[in-house]
Amino acid sequence: MDRSARHLRLLTETIAAVNSTLDLDEVFELIARKVAEALETDACFVYLYDEAANELVLRASFGTRVEELTRVPKMRPGEGITGAAAAERAPVMIPKAAHLDPRFKSFPNLREEQYESILAVPILAKERLEGALNVRTEAPREFGPDEVDLLMAIAGQVAQAIENAKLYDHAQRRVAELEALATISEAVSESLYLEESLEAIVKTTMAAVGASGAALVLEDGTIAWPEGRAGTHAARFPLRWRGREVGELVCDRDTPFTAEEERLLASIARHAAVALEHGRAVMRGVVAQEIHHRVKNNLQTVASLLRLQSRAPGTDAEKALADSVNRILAIAAVHEVLTERRDEDVDLGELVERLRAMIVQGLAGEKHVASRVESIELHGGRATALALVFSELLQNALEHGGDQVHVELVRRNGAVCLTVADNGTWEPGDEGTGLSIVRALVRDELNGELSLSGEQGLTAEVTFPP
Repeated sequence: MDRSARHLRLLTETIAAVNSTLDLDEVFELIARKVAEALETDACFVYLYDEAANELVLRASFGTRVEELTRVPKMRPGEGITGAAAAERAPVMIPKAAHLDPRFKSFPNLREEQYESILAVPILAKERLEGALNVRTEAPREFGPDEVDLLMAIAGQVAQAIENAKLYDHAQRRVAELEALATISEAVSESLYLEESLEAIVKTTMAAVGASGAALVLEDGTIAWPEGRAGTHAARFPLRWRGREVGELVCDRDTPFTAEEERLLASIARHAAVALEHGRAVMRGVVAQEIHHRVKNNLQTVASLLRLQSRAPGTDAEKALADSVNRILAIAAVHEVLTERRDEDVDLGELVERLRAMIVQGLAGEKHVASRVESIELHGGRATALALVFSELLQNALEHGGDQVHVELVRRNGAVCLTVADNGTWEPGDEGTGLSIVRALVRDELNGELSLSGEQGLTAEVTFPP
């Protein structure tokens, strides 16, 4: 095949390769081999320009392989003969002793000193640098104008391949970004639980930018959802909601974030702020619903107690009112403990001590009340029943017992035991409305038992499962 035919075939095959795939490495490898064969050179090197690092990076070679386990050869535009062609946007041809040229840059893992001649051309897309390629021969050689023109034409086709690959890569990134934002939006709109939304945001963020780790940090410094590990480079983006900063999105990676990735992270941070406030609003609604439910139940309890009091024969209106007040205050004490703890459970020891101090202050006079209580957790609903039981028993002891009252709250044989004992006098059958209320609450609300004994005053013991 004559030279012109080889050149035409090379150009045709280059165009076909450019249009057949978006894989740059595949195109570069094919170009390096075909160019070396068509121009009858001993080697060909193809470099891609990394604009962010301002470096020409070797991506393919023919005739000489880069030694394994060594760094990829890189040079800045202007460095080396190929770098000079890239910087000048023009071909550079040296027919012999290329390694003696003052512009020559040596790479130990390429062994380029064996080549005498070099023809280097820039890869340009509308005057924008995209890379460079060169051919080399071991014997001195003067490349003709037609060969220079052919290599420039090949470089133009390679530039088109790079442009196509960049457009495809950009489109793929945009698709990935939109998918990430869609995933986050779906998590925000569908999940009723804040933790689920935050988990989805962090994991989607890591996948979208290839992060080594990410986390959402709330305005009080709490790390809401940490994932992965820290990297060499960290990016932070504020979570803003209606002009107020409600947190921060932190993302880590071992390589720097690009400007496009930072824009994506900023958009994710905006979605995270919406998710955070959405989740908090849902939680506020759930809490409000729970509060309304508890208030309704407790008001029904108060109403039932008032009806029971009103039906008792010979009811003293003043005393009935005072008893009802204390029952309402006992319920309020449970709510106070729940509010302070921000939990569903109540520390019974703390609750009993509060009620004891409150009731003794109102009724005790010269009487002495001693107590021994343990810290025992109980759900708020059952704690309300226990508060009413304890209030009734303690008021009864203070009103009808002697001058000594002893209160005890302990665990015994896996059960909770509440004891209120006084040194007064008591006869079986001396049960009023208060003890009737206690029996009903212990049986129906605590699933427990009430026992009364009067050997040395009245000892009331309530036993129930925790």
